[in-house]
Amino acid sequence: MRTELASEPGDADRPNEDFAAVGLPASGQGGSLVVLDGVTPPKSGTGCLHSVPWFTARLGGALTELTVSLPDVPLVEALSRAIARTAEAHASTCDLSHPRTPQATVVVARWDPEAVEYLVLSDSALLLESPDGPVTPVLDDRLALLPRSALATDAVVDATLRNKEGGFFTAAADPSVAGLAVAGTLPRPEVRALAALTDGATRWVERFGEGDWADCFQVVRKEGPQALVDRVRTLERADSAATSLGRSKRHDDATVVFVEF
Repeated sequence: MRTELASEPGDADRPNEDFAAVGLPASGQGGSLVVLDGVTPPKSGTGCLHSVPWFTARLGGALTELTVSLPDVPLVEALSRAIARTAEAHASTCDLSHPRTPQATVVVARWDPEAVEYLVLSDSALLLESPDGPVTPVLDDRLALLPRSALATDAVVDATLRNKEGGFFTAAADPSVAGLAVAGTLPRPEVRALAALTDGATRWVERFGEGDWADCFQVVRKEGPQALVDRVRTLERADSAATSLGRSKRHDDATVVFVEF
């Protein structure tokens, strides 16, 4: 098995809000990956005493442990338990009902000799490569399908769309959101390799249009996860007018995890 990981902050002066881990059980049978993209908090605050990296470390750590130690628990249930565990860690000190309480996008995959399970919540991506070459993206596209006019300001998004029906969902403090993730299972022989990417890395496809998902996967396979991150940084620096980024940050935290069976 080949596993590779790269994670880089968008700004060297700010902590990386992404989380990434690969778990390989001591039994040697199967494994899991977890990738979270922490949602950068607004300057107006989140109602929480803790930082986004504090949140992603705890949610990611809990989810990694649960996916490895409880292989019979479905990924949706594992995410629900991890959210509940993380919420309990700061419910007594923080306002978890605040719309910007620390939160994150989620990608999880778990495999054993028989199956590959997957789960995607919000705008990170999971790419699955079949043995004969085709690459299938697993995407939660609810945010992407919203009209740009609906995303005019953070206040409007928080009031009408964030973690609300008809909008989009992230892992915050409500365990039930796990049931809204895009999830499924494939026979293990149908998957040769997979890659998980936060939206700081998917910019290569979605913002800059340098290729499709299959092209993106081949960059990661042939050159490694860091090469994709480096390519994105080069494109960001070259886009001096930020014409391709809209309201997005010039540079975002970027994480890529690659696993080949």
